[in-house]
Amino acid sequence: MAETLAARATELVSRREPFVRATVVRAQRPTSAHAGDTALILSNGEMDGFVGGNCVEASVREYSLKAISAQEPLLLRVVPGEPSHRSEEGAVEVSNPCLSGGAIEIFLEPHIPAPRVLVVGTTPVAQALASLGAGIGLQMELTDGQAADPRADDAALIVASHGREEEGALERALRAGVPYVALVASEMRGAAVLASLDVDESQRSRVYSPAGLNLGARTPGEIAVSILAQLIAERAKGRRPVPVRSAAETAIDPVCGMTVAAVESTLHLEHGGATIYFCSRGCYEAFRKDPERYDASR
Repeated sequence: MAETLAARATELVSRREPFVRATVVRAQRPTSAHAGDTALILSNGEMDGFVGGNCVEASVREYSLKAISAQEPLLLRVVPGEPSHRSEEGAVEVSNPCLSGGAIEIFLEPHIPAPRVLVVGTTPVAQALASLGAGIGLQMELTDGQAADPRADDAALIVASHGREEEGALERALRAGVPYVALVASEMRGAAVLASLDVDESQRSRVYSPAGLNLGARTPGEIAVSILAQLIAERAKGRRPVPVRSAAETAIDPVCGMTVAAVESTLHLEHGGATIYFCSRGCYEAFRKDPERYDASR
């Protein structure tokens, strides 16, 4: 199991998919999991591995998606009792009415892909950007203007090609919604390039040109530092949570009252034109056998 999960984690990293590694750090009897048990939770709520029964998995899924979105690790403690949760910095305790006893603590460690930065060009400034950016945890990719394939989840596209294939790359980045788009050029040349772009004025105004903070930079390395400093500052202003499918959406199990993640991988059924989600197979079967007994809006 450990080797399979390790291979799966490597695959997710190579595909730049965010996930959580959930590890049982403490288990009090009676529990079905043991310290050291591990699972991987994907951004759509799918789970590989084992960290407890269905009821525990429901809480692990819910808080793993929150950990991915917040990009922060979390210690999750699940105990028996009426549905409730109590949070403190870095930890949350969830009461689960389906547990017959015992308690379990699970460390949720999100693995988030390094922000991708596309650098158009092979100039000394482009080379310096690639080298320095990697050192601060960015995934730097050198490309040419025609091959650049900017995506909305990229951190930036920086054109440093000294006039080669600039316009197309800038236009694609703006249309894709890349948050930081910059052009390395003088004020005069940069203005001419921006004026030629086939985009509306609001998009054109998003391009940072000349790229970088005004630090008095002269050498390629200094210019690269000024650009990366500007990128860091802009990311800090508008830092976005990692996209997670239905990360903010939760539902209440109508049988036990427990909060669960409202995602496809959570046990659910359709009833009365609505999707009803459950923490476990037991609650699912109880509802299915006598749906009128439970108030789905609870």
